[in-house]
Amino acid sequence: MRVVIAEDSVLLRAGLVKLLGAAGIEVAAAVSDASELLAAVPEHKPDLVIADVRMPPTHTDEGIRAALVIRRQWPDVAVLVLSQYVEERYAADLLAANTSSVGYLLKDRVADVGDFVAALRRVAEGGTALDPEVVSQLLVRRRSDPLDRLTPRENEVLRLMAEGRTNAAIAQTLVVTDSAVAKHINSIFAKLDLHPGEGDHRRVLAVLRFLEIG
Repeated sequence: MRVVIAEDSVLLRAGLVKLLGAAGIEVAAAVSDASELLAAVPEHKPDLVIADVRMPPTHTDEGIRAALVIRRQWPDVAVLVLSQYVEERYAADLLAANTSSVGYLLKDRVADVGDFVAALRRVAEGGTALDPEVVSQLLVRRRSDPLDRLTPRENEVLRLMAEGRTNAAIAQTLVVTDSAVAKHINSIFAKLDLHPGEGDHRRVLAVLRFLEIG
């Protein structure tokens, strides 16, 4: 896996390079601002981009706006936003721009290096990785309707799916069997009118419906 890192903090950027290298992940480039990031993507053709939200020159939204450009211009490149903040509007736009290979994690809430590396790999392989706080803030955008059909347990399962959890991880969190989780997920698909054979990935579509951004 080839990664491009965009982070203006010298210490954090160096730490990410070292951490990923130790995990056997190639860092093709580590840059400090959005313009360098947008130049690095076509040059290095990474599998994954890790971008901060706020970068020079204004330290407002340059990083996440660059991430949105990458989602549009290079849709095969996975994007993981690693930030101190939840930028609700941009987070929703980022997720709506494509239905796979996206993550949004909060720096201060990354508590385990192994989990972080696993999230990177999951996003690079087409999955999602959303911090629970990101999910909670995006839920303000919900308008209900089909989601009202879900039971409280189905809502719990769907919330954990939105965080990027696997069926096994959901089962462990809720202290139920894998087969029980599979039944809940099939019920969620049915209640949200997501039928087998549709072109898009039903799991991702269910998450987008849950966040009301799809």
